[in-house]
Amino acid sequence: MTAIDLRPTGAPSVPTGEVGPTDEVYDSVAALVGNTPIVELNALTAGLGSRVLVKLEGRNPGGSSKDRIALNMIRTAEASGVLAPGGTIVEATSGNTGIGLALIGRLTGHPVVIVHSSDISAEKRTVLAAYGARLVEADWEADPSDPANPRAVADRIAAETPGSWRSSQFANTANPDAHYQGTGPEIWRQTAGRVTHFVASIGTGGTVSGAGRFLKDVSAGEVRVIGANPVGSTYGDGAAGRIIVDGVGSAWPRDYWPETFDRAILDAVRTVDDREVYNTVRRLAAEEALLLGPSSGLAIAVALQVARDAAPGSVVVAIAPDGGVNYLTKAYDPQWLADAGLGD
Repeated sequence: MTAIDLRPTGAPSVPTGEVGPTDEVYDSVAALVGNTPIVELNALTAGLGSRVLVKLEGRNPGGSSKDRIALNMIRTAEASGVLAPGGTIVEATSGNTGIGLALIGRLTGHPVVIVHSSDISAEKRTVLAAYGARLVEADWEADPSDPANPRAVADRIAAETPGSWRSSQFANTANPDAHYQGTGPEIWRQTAGRVTHFVASIGTGGTVSGAGRFLKDVSAGEVRVIGANPVGSTYGDGAAGRIIVDGVGSAWPRDYWPETFDRAILDAVRTVDDREVYNTVRRLAAEEALLLGPSSGLAIAVALQVARDAAPGSVVVAIAPDGGVNYLTKAYDPQWLADAGLGD
């Protein structure tokens, strides 16, 4: 593979020659990471005294907010020397981080190995394969001390692969840093500093911790930060169980929560049942023309709750981590929903 220089990330490149001065030409799709748009909900917020705004992270080139952390983790690792040219990247991920790593890895000349769960969507498998990632299935419900645990499997593959690097999204500080440096400032700028509440689903905790910390810092603590949690996840201090919202939650005890999740940043955690999550996903498509994924439905369901409880005039910003295309055979499939007990 030929490595591509990712240093230009902000402004478009306009070379001399045939390209005119008004054309916008980017050096690579990596330059499109970040600066995602925010859209206001209208139908789902009818009758509310507060606004609910949704940041569409699916507009990143790999289709999710994880492009941000993939780019920052790889850049940071290359700069420190722990990831050498041509070194293999190994990660345990339910999909989106894997897609981001595979995309950036392809651009930078790094092979990528993704350890994933058995219930990853067919669409995500296809995208990962299209970017050239090697896929390894592991038991996502295995105890952290079990060798079959996905992180243990990823560690073993990295140990057996010369020149490899574990991106370790659950412990890598470049994960929340990407959101402190990018997502948080974008929200503050896009809302002209009017944001009063910030809602994000908790997966690795990088988004809610990083962007939340920035918004706390810039507002002198005024912005309230709320984590959205699915049923079956211990982040809300509930009982561990099966989680059917892709890419979020943790069924592990508090001692095993990700290092990238800073619980002290959050003012509250709200847990939403699966039926409300998937109903919100379908309502967003039917009433707002927003085709989003289940973790987006989770965050927006919480954002709507927050907006109902907040003082009139509040501005609630929710993160939509990805779009709905990768979930057509799950969240938008009536048979899958019926099998999951989430039908009409």
